[in-house]
Amino acid sequence: MEVAVNLELKTLNVKQDITYYNTSNDTLSSIVLNDWNNAFSDKNTPLAKRFSDEFYRGFHLAKPAERGNTTIINLMDADNMALEWERTTKNPDFIVVKLSHKLRPGEKIDLHITYISKIPSNKFTRYGFDQNGGMNLKNWFLSPARFENHSFIKNNNFNLEDIANAATNYEVEVKIPTNYSITTDLNSVSKDTSNTTFSSYLFTGNNRTDFNFFIEKQNSFRSYTNGIVEVLSDLKTKKLDEIQRALIINRVSNFADEFIGKYPHERIMVSQADYDRNPFYGLNQLPSFISPFSDDFIFEITFLKTYLNNYLKNSLRLDPRKDNWVYDGIQIYAMMKYMEENHLDQKMLGRLSEMKLFDSYNITNLTFNEQYSYYYMLMARKNLDQPLGDPKNTLIKFNEQIASKYRAGLSLSYLDDYLNHNIVPKSVQEFYNLNKNEQTNRYDFEKILTKNSAKDISWFFNTIIDSRDIIDYKFTNVSRTKDSVQFKIKNKTDNFVPIPIYGLKKNDVVFKKWIEPKNNDSIYEFDRKNADKIVINYDNEVPEYNQRNNWKSLKSLVITNRPIKFNFAKDLEDPYYNQILYIPTLTYNLYDGLTPGVRFHNKTILDKPFTFDINPAYSINAGTFSGSSAFSWSEYYRNSTLYNVRYSISQNYFHYAPDATYLRLNPMVQFRIREENFRDNRKQLIMFRQVIVNREASKYITDNSKPNYSIFNARYSNTKTELINHFSFMTDFQFAGDFGKLAGEIEYRRLFENNHKLNLRFYAGSFLYNTTNSDYFSFGLDRPTDYLFDYNFYGRSESTGFFSQQFVMAEGGFKSKIVPGYADQWMTTLNASYSIWNWIELYGDIGFMKNKHQSERFVYDSGLRLNLVPDYFELYFPVYSNNGWEISQKNYDEKIRFVITLSPKTLVNLFTRKWF
Repeated sequence: MEVAVNLELKTLNVKQDITYYNTSNDTLSSIVLNDWNNAFSDKNTPLAKRFSDEFYRGFHLAKPAERGNTTIINLMDADNMALEWERTTKNPDFIVVKLSHKLRPGEKIDLHITYISKIPSNKFTRYGFDQNGGMNLKNWFLSPARFENHSFIKNNNFNLEDIANAATNYEVEVKIPTNYSITTDLNSVSKDTSNTTFSSYLFTGNNRTDFNFFIEKQNSFRSYTNGIVEVLSDLKTKKLDEIQRALIINRVSNFADEFIGKYPHERIMVSQADYDRNPFYGLNQLPSFISPFSDDFIFEITFLKTYLNNYLKNSLRLDPRKDNWVYDGIQIYAMMKYMEENHLDQKMLGRLSEMKLFDSYNITNLTFNEQYSYYYMLMARKNLDQPLGDPKNTLIKFNEQIASKYRAGLSLSYLDDYLNHNIVPKSVQEFYNLNKNEQTNRYDFEKILTKNSAKDISWFFNTIIDSRDIIDYKFTNVSRTKDSVQFKIKNKTDNFVPIPIYGLKKNDVVFKKWIEPKNNDSIYEFDRKNADKIVINYDNEVPEYNQRNNWKSLKSLVITNRPIKFNFAKDLEDPYYNQILYIPTLTYNLYDGLTPGVRFHNKTILDKPFTFDINPAYSINAGTFSGSSAFSWSEYYRNSTLYNVRYSISQNYFHYAPDATYLRLNPMVQFRIREENFRDNRKQLIMFRQVIVNREASKYITDNSKPNYSIFNARYSNTKTELINHFSFMTDFQFAGDFGKLAGEIEYRRLFENNHKLNLRFYAGSFLYNTTNSDYFSFGLDRPTDYLFDYNFYGRSESTGFFSQQFVMAEGGFKSKIVPGYADQWMTTLNASYSIWNWIELYGDIGFMKNKHQSERFVYDSGLRLNLVPDYFELYFPVYSNNGWEISQKNYDEKIRFVITLSPKTLVNLFTRKWF
């Protein structure tokens, strides 16, 4: 390649010659070239849709100049004859070159291509042009795609760093302005600075699938040479000097060289951009002033993770999408071994583990390596884990970046422990060396592991790698004598895999035995060795679903309850205790005022089947006790689209008026349905509940409604949401002694290519029968009465004043207060809004409503909406409605409506929705 860099236009002018050797046994009529830079060309590419699916707004809202593309000027063969090529709208990130004659096995063909690569901004992926005028270049050029199983691999760019390039020899000449420097992991051949305008560099690299260029005004990379490989790094750390960095880099380089194998290239880059894309998720990401780890340890773990990632990506000749678990498994497994060798006593919480304040927390006792299993369990307990062997692009984000990575490493560590600590490292080295000579896949790695193992390990690939089957063992029929212990092992999931059994005496291990259960009837007998407790999977070698049933005391075989342990705020699940967590709370409504309380619950970081949440509180305004509680039981179905059934009962006791309280009981069952594709954002919910409300009489409430009532409610919702499109459908049935209602709602949101947003909502509701004599159960045009007490109204009984202006999008959804504001027969409305600039929108509502003994009435309103954070912080300014020009009427400030969400849990969903 000859590459001329234009930093002003953010383009690369490229002349490229490709000599393609057909090393396969197939005759080729076309060649596929990856063109991942063109994935940034518009808002409809697979990459753009991936960004939308993960709620990333930056790409859709970007200016055209910030996007990238590839413009092919000509593509010719060795005789300078133009070749036909194709790049489709559906697949803009690779091109298919149609050859003028068939390319037989062993033959070669020359291609000559001239094109312009327009480089995108680095704010999308951290690769591209930056605000300082430089460039971080990756996947910017046309590269031959990997050929495997009689066809080229045609992968779209999903921002997963898994481009499937063929191993290639490169010779690249780059011209950049003289006041800029260039850093690359290719080999430097020559440098020509004789021209006063630009400098010319020549680089080469053999048997590579990818390489990086960093073009900067001031070179931020430092070179570290240690006799093994030249390391180029710009990792940020202000508190370590060059000698400290060099020592850490040498230690990591030597470890990788000895544990994995010799790096096949002269240079390796470890950049801050690479780390920021795939950081080590944990407490080391906290700001330095509160970090529980030393600066040198943070630099070491940062460098280790990024170095191993690039080490393997540049060495293993796998399909990085289809065989991703092998990369992740070797990387995390190597990290675990490195920690065992160099930081065996390092705790997950670092220095915090040494503080007496945290002595009672289970999380402080975990070693650094033990945290990996909890990240996997976080997803397994949510029933969101996925098979390790699944392609990388099918994984939800938390699995792709965290849980599946960690479980892959844990799985190799599990196999290593089972095979006595030498087979897996030997196999990793053998597989690594195989990649120096040929293109490989996961099955080559599996063959090597199987060949080197004296035991049958087919269970490892069938259960651990290629399924999401969970593992859960417990003891049954335990008996003991002074010298021996006898027991059965019950498999609660019918997935029989090897499991270690430990004997403990005063928490010291006195024996460890691996067993290989084949059924639930086998009896095992071990020498007791004075053990006072036996434990399954004590060191957490096996990625087991539930460890709370893993131990049995030998002091007394009578079943004893776990002691209760209180912890402040949050903790990891402790299998040896019943944990009760507590934390102060503070809520507010107009009648109770500030309501401090204490929340007691058993919700540890990992989900569990049974949870309770009790929140007694004190109403400062009323001078009385109030609060809430909830108890629930969840059942998960692993292999069904009906993946969760939740039974619950909740209670709320607060004031609904200045002088009156309400008590709501809400027994409920919920059925959650998801798509077979876990990345599909469509969710369905079927809910049945009985809402029982008892209200004290109030002199402020004179609506003739019954103070006490009970309503059966059935609801179905179907929602699919992403950044560009949101569609939801809901039906609601309510039955009580005095009324029956049927309602439905359809909502649609669309973000257009011009960055304007349209919101549409259609609502229709009708009484099936109604013998009430008040509007308490009627459909609300601008504000529901909320007789089910579902909404967080700060002043639910207010009809005037600031708190009456709180808006909840429910029922009629109008913003103007139009009289009559209720319908006791039927109502249908259409709510619409359209953004005119950023978060400023125009809204309009129209509808018909019908009351008994009255003709139907047409209603409408319109105004301005400030949609600062959708559904969380919004303001509505009415302009014109059935009331006339409201903006010119008296007390206009009392007509303004607001949406404010103070619930931390609700706000957190804004940031977590892209992960799950």
